[in-house]
Amino acid sequence: MPPPGTPAPLPAEQGRPRGEVRSVLLPRCAARRTDRGRDRAALIRGGVRAAPPPSPAARPALRPLRKGRCRLTSVSGGRRRAEPSGVASAPGDFSTASSCSPSRSVMTTICDLPEDVLVELLSLLPAQDLIRTCRLVCTQWRYVVDLTTLWKRKCQREGFYIQNLDRSVSDWKIFYMLCSLKRNLIKNPSAEENFQHWKLDNNEGDKWKIEDLPGTHGKDMPDPKVHKYFVTSYGPCFKSQLITLQKEGYWNQLMDEKRPEIVVKDWYAARFDCGCRYELTVRLLSEDYIVLEEFHPEPVVIEQWNDAAWREISHTFQNYPAGVRYIWFQHGGQDTQFWAGWYGIRVTNSSITIGPLTLL
Repeated sequence: MPPPGTPAPLPAEQGRPRGEVRSVLLPRCAARRTDRGRDRAALIRGGVRAAPPPSPAARPALRPLRKGRCRLTSVSGGRRRAEPSGVASAPGDFSTASSCSPSRSVMTTICDLPEDVLVELLSLLPAQDLIRTCRLVCTQWRYVVDLTTLWKRKCQREGFYIQNLDRSVSDWKIFYMLCSLKRNLIKNPSAEENFQHWKLDNNEGDKWKIEDLPGTHGKDMPDPKVHKYFVTSYGPCFKSQLITLQKEGYWNQLMDEKRPEIVVKDWYAARFDCGCRYELTVRLLSEDYIVLEEFHPEPVVIEQWNDAAWREISHTFQNYPAGVRYIWFQHGGQDTQFWAGWYGIRVTNSSITIGPLTLL
C-alpha cells in the first residue's frame, strides 16, 4: 500500500516500475498555475497561511496612457475589449467599463434635432451664410433654408414683420432680402461731404454753392437731421449721380423677376425775395445705358415773394421693363431774375430706395 497522502497512479501508469518517471507535457501557463496551486495547498496543510495579494497602493505605478486613444486588452475566450485612454489598469483587470464600447449609443447630431428647433437655430445666421453655405450642406438643410417659416422668423427678429402682411407677402425670403437691403442709394444727399459723389453736369453763373440751414430768407427743413443744402446761381446748375444696382447688392435676377418698387424723393425750396426754377430727371437704364423708363415732371417755377417753404417731390417706379441695371438721378435749376450770387433753387435730402411692394 502506498503511504498516506500519495496521489493514486494514473490508469496508464499502473503496472509500471516504481522507479520509472513519465514526462507529461503541459502548457507553460497551466504548469505555472499547477505549481502555484500545489505550493499554496502544501502551505495550508502545514499550518502556514499564504500571504494575501498586495494592496493596490503597494502595486507598482503604471504609466498612464495618452488621452484620446484606446488600447485593446486581452480577455479570456479570445475576445478583446477596448480600454479607455488615460485609465491605468492592472494586468488581468477587466472591471473598468470601456468608453469605446460598441454597445454605447452614438452621440446625437444637429440633423437629429426637430425641424422647429433647427429653424430657430438657422434663423440666427446671416442671410448670406444661409444661402451660400448652409443651403449646400445636405438635402435636409436645403429644405429648411427654403422654408417660409425660417424667413418669417428672421423678419420678426429684425423688425420687418407686420402681422397684416401675412396675406400680401408671397415670398418671405425676397421680402426679407429687400427689407435688409433697403437704404438711401444717393450718396451725400445733404451736402455733408461737400460735392463728393456728385457730378456737376452744369455749373454756370456763380456756380453751385453749399449753405447752412435755414439760410438767408429761408426756413428750416422738416427733418431736424438735415443741416445743409445745395444752392444754384443765375446760370443753369445741374448735378447728377449714376447708381449701379449690382454694386449696391441688387442682383439681376431679383430686378428682372421681382421688379421691386423704386421710390425717388427730393426736397427743394426758394428764397423769399427771389423767384427760381427747379427741375428733376430720373431714368432707369439698361446694361447698355438705354432708357427703359423715365420720370421727368414739368419744371417747377416759384415766384418772387414766396413762402420759402421746403417741399417734397416723389415718384414710385412700378412694373417697369426687365433689364434695369442703373438709375440716373439729376436735379438743379437757377434763379429767374438773373441776380449775381446764389439766389436760385435750393435742394437737399435727395433719396432713392428699393423695397418690397407691400411697404407702401
